Amino acid sequence: MARSPFTWKLHGDGVHIPPGEVVGPDERLSWGRTIGIGAQHVVAMFGATFLVPLITGFPPATTLFFSAVGTLMFLLITGGRLPSYLGSSFALIAPITAVQVTKGQPTPEEMGLALGGVFAVGLLLAIVGAVVHFSGVGWIDRVMPPVVTGTIVALIGFNLAPAAWNNFKAAPVTATITLASIVLITVLFRGIIGRLSILLGVLVGYAAAIVQSEIDFQPVADAAWFGLPQFHTPTFDPSLLGLFLPVVLVLVAENIGHVKSVSAMTGKNLDDVTGRALFADGVATMLAGAGGGSGTTTYAENIGVMAATRVYSTAAYFVAGFTGLILSMMPKFGQLIATIPPGVLGGAATVLYGMIGMLGARIWVQNKVDFSDPVNLNSAAIGLVIGIANFTFIAGDVAFEGIALGTAATLVVYHLMRGISRWRGTSIEPASPASAPGGVELDDGDPVNRSTETDPWQRSWNTPRRGADSQ
Repeated sequence: MARSPFTWKLHGDGVHIPPGEVVGPDERLSWGRTIGIGAQHVVAMFGATFLVPLITGFPPATTLFFSAVGTLMFLLITGGRLPSYLGSSFALIAPITAVQVTKGQPTPEEMGLALGGVFAVGLLLAIVGAVVHFSGVGWIDRVMPPVVTGTIVALIGFNLAPAAWNNFKAAPVTATITLASIVLITVLFRGIIGRLSILLGVLVGYAAAIVQSEIDFQPVADAAWFGLPQFHTPTFDPSLLGLFLPVVLVLVAENIGHVKSVSAMTGKNLDDVTGRALFADGVATMLAGAGGGSGTTTYAENIGVMAATRVYSTAAYFVAGFTGLILSMMPKFGQLIATIPPGVLGGAATVLYGMIGMLGARIWVQNKVDFSDPVNLNSAAIGLVIGIANFTFIAGDVAFEGIALGTAATLVVYHLMRGISRWRGTSIEPASPASAPGGVELDDGDPVNRSTETDPWQRSWNTPRRGADSQ
């Protein structure tokens, strides 16, 4: 019988965690310590979660409301087996702002259209989750090998670079202080303080903005202490789907990465919950799109808190979800968040967008993607340039911009080149001098050493041929 997501066994004495042990998802410490750790998770997600609505012009309190509700739903759908907090997805910033004439200041009509796109992303993600639950994740690995996944994640981060600059130049002094604070806090402090560098850097930048009289507190004074957040309804325009639906690929990669990370750190095999995790995030994103919130995703910041505390208890995440829900019903708190000025956003976004881009590179490194293989090299190169330059293609009423086109190009170029190369037998040809990293993998004359570990196509189709690379 499956356990209830609301029951946890006490780990040890509920106070101490012996060396080498962790508190598993089905365990907890004393309730006092569990509540404290839950509060840490709320703080950890704060900085990044609130940056998305501030950049896109969505109501911060509404975003927090659906983030909290989505987290609670996620825990229920996954049966309390997968600890996670669902924060705002940065992958949706580009398509949301693309439908706005004035970036960050949407009209009611533009907000409705953006919410319709968010809802569509959630629906498709939920469908993918249902398919994965019944068929497994193998097909995702074949469609999106590491070189493709890393490229898509990277191009989304780098595509957002102009948005960071637009906010940065609005108040360069405040932005520079914010950026410098984040960098210094990251390396000056250990443990949880260092992991909260984004949030603490934003607070330092906010203080600098106050000194420079860049903030108007009147809306905070006028807001009520308690009340429901502002809700908005979506409207649907099929011509905008090309902007939004590619984001699903990123959300799939983030969720699968989260499951693998928690599995590795807890020593529990959670592969069977991957489909439910994708489905749950899809449902949470649909709910956000239906009511006025940003789309959701699992957060690396909270992975950091779990690694630092060695507590993976889902009880702490239930505490975090209810805490976020209470805060979202305090309009004065929401208005306070909304006063964060562009300079602070620009400094923080410079770091965050760059980190998203480099997370793509980390996927390549961790999976040992071989860029001496011209298929990998061309797939990544073409997708990145299209995404960073924000290529735009309009077909009738449908507009496709950098992220959608870069994603499509990466997928098409990779699978087309890989298919042709194995048909022609050129997948084992030597790399060109320009693409060879140092010749190590070419020296032994064994083509098996090229791209066989991380490339599903190569793993399945390469026939070793001695001496091919020594010509």
